[in-house]
Amino acid sequence: MINGKALRGALGVAGFLLVMEVLGRTGVVDPYTFPLASSILTSLAGLLTDGEFLSRVGATLSAWAIGLLLAIVVAVPSGLVMGTLPKVERAVRPLVEFLRPIPSVALLPLAMFLFTASEHGKIALIVYTSCWPLIINTLYGLRDVDPLAKETLRSFGFGPVDVVRLVSLPSAAPFITTGVRIAASVALIVAVSVELVAGGEGIGTFVTDAAAGNQRDLMIAAMVWTGIIGLLINSLLAGAERRIFRWHHAQAGEETA
Repeated sequence: MINGKALRGALGVAGFLLVMEVLGRTGVVDPYTFPLASSILTSLAGLLTDGEFLSRVGATLSAWAIGLLLAIVVAVPSGLVMGTLPKVERAVRPLVEFLRPIPSVALLPLAMFLFTASEHGKIALIVYTSCWPLIINTLYGLRDVDPLAKETLRSFGFGPVDVVRLVSLPSAAPFITTGVRIAASVALIVAVSVELVAGGEGIGTFVTDAAAGNQRDLMIAAMVWTGIIGLLINSLLAGAERRIFRWHHAQAGEETA
């Protein structure tokens, strides 16, 4: 049975496309300025069998996956250290708050200077931007840990490492997973943005090439596919998060009821 929310969303998209098609056919919107919805849909379907586009998608997703994985490896342990050692957090938190608002695109010239290969610079910027939601969510998760559970474990002679391993990390895991989901979306945005500005291989350069060739329907279709890929990634991670941490979501629902 089709989900009601999904059905309403599909009807909304179909209605928007129909309106744009009518506006283009009647001349209210110049089809040269903004292509007909039917032309965009045709290009959208055509890209599924376009070897060049699929290759660019693979390049973007490869950089996305490597950058996200490196960010997880760096940021989650950093957040755990900051969250369990207050002195470390007090020393490092000002630096985190200073660096976090800096847009990744603003650091693009520096990344291109430090890394001769554009792909390495792109991955570095993905790691930089993806670290912040992971660190912050890890810190929030550790603050949500029941202090009584930690004290109980300490009273039985368990050391700090055991308390983190047996209590803090499992309790913070849902928050860390949410951080991964947010970071995954951010990483894709950064990957495509860097490709649009700095070139290289990827969806962003495909969009740039299509725009340079005045293939606006192809350009918009590639942008739509980028959004679809981002939506699929977020949906898959959100679904996995709900299944793995069903107990956490049930508890949150009880607290908000």
